Amino acid sequence: MDIGMGDHLKEMKIGLDTDQFWRDDEAAHENNCFSGAPQVALGIRMSDECVFAELDEEGTPWMPIPHKRRIELNKQYNDKAEKIVGKRLLKEDFLPEDARFPYVKRIGEVFGGQYIYHNQTEWLTQSVHSNEELEALLDRVEAMDIRSFMLPEDWSQEKKRIYETYGVKPDLMRHIRGPVTLACSVMGAENLLFLIMDEPDLARRFSKAITMVTLQMARVMDEECGTCAEATPGFSFADDNCCLLSPPMYELFGFPVLEKVFEVYSPAPDDMRYQHSDSAMGHLLPLLGRLNLNGVNFGPTVLIPEIRKHLPLARIDGCISPMSFMRNDADELTSQVRRDCADAIKYNGVNISTAGSINNGSSLTSMRLIMSLIQQYGRR
Repeated sequence: MDIGMGDHLKEMKIGLDTDQFWRDDEAAHENNCFSGAPQVALGIRMSDECVFAELDEEGTPWMPIPHKRRIELNKQYNDKAEKIVGKRLLKEDFLPEDARFPYVKRIGEVFGGQYIYHNQTEWLTQSVHSNEELEALLDRVEAMDIRSFMLPEDWSQEKKRIYETYGVKPDLMRHIRGPVTLACSVMGAENLLFLIMDEPDLARRFSKAITMVTLQMARVMDEECGTCAEATPGFSFADDNCCLLSPPMYELFGFPVLEKVFEVYSPAPDDMRYQHSDSAMGHLLPLLGRLNLNGVNFGPTVLIPEIRKHLPLARIDGCISPMSFMRNDADELTSQVRRDCADAIKYNGVNISTAGSINNGSSLTSMRLIMSLIQQYGRR
């Protein structure tokens, strides 16, 4: 049942004790959602892009918007959220625009790409089109002064000004585009597949370069913040395209990157070791299990029992289809949430959420429905 932007849902009376729900939810998140609390945890907190459809406001969800307008929209949204779900969900307290640090170049730019907006979405452009071009690129990357490449000329003075004025330090780099998704952008998906099959030594060199650059970039930002891996551990990857590789191909190319980065930044069992891949990548679960991940968010076809078989200690962040949520499909949401609640009670360590991003169109009334279902079917 596709009910558009939630018009039918808005007419439904969805029974829910919001005060009790949020009290129980707080307890459910303890110990990485392995708490044994009376109620299953909810991971959905909506996203900034949802303000447009919810408030019937014009705007492009994935494009930057003026600072003042962002604050206004988030406050209006939170006023509505407080009435429907009993909680203000979106950030309202933003630093002034002059507290924004100068642009720091990102890993895709190290590998020759450009981040551009196309069809109102950010894309990383392809930078090489042959193995010969890849070899030349890797020659440049391996000889690169990463710090000088990343940081703009006015970095030091701006960092000093912002800290002295606002007491704010730059962001650490603890999350990055995963190696397969990055490589697919840099050289194209088909080219990457042929590279791994036909030129495995060059593919290994590419993988090692991604590892080296990731660690060097993270170290630069550590130094700029006055910290180090040991003091502020944890790392996460977003690698949707990993689903394109067979297990042997992933073991050759993607796995070594995560293994080494986690070795440096997440050596302890409780240090964040997170993988997001909202795709049908269940065939890689045995390999990912070897990385001892403690947090995952996979595609809507990769379900809790299958994940838990290979990742016994990972918090599982949801299996709800983002499309069902965006379409406010009450029947599908009911079916999926009841399924995940049953699995969460059996397997523990589950955080009910979407298998991927929460998109514009996902309504607060649909969130209330999910909360009501958890309160009804997600209690131990």
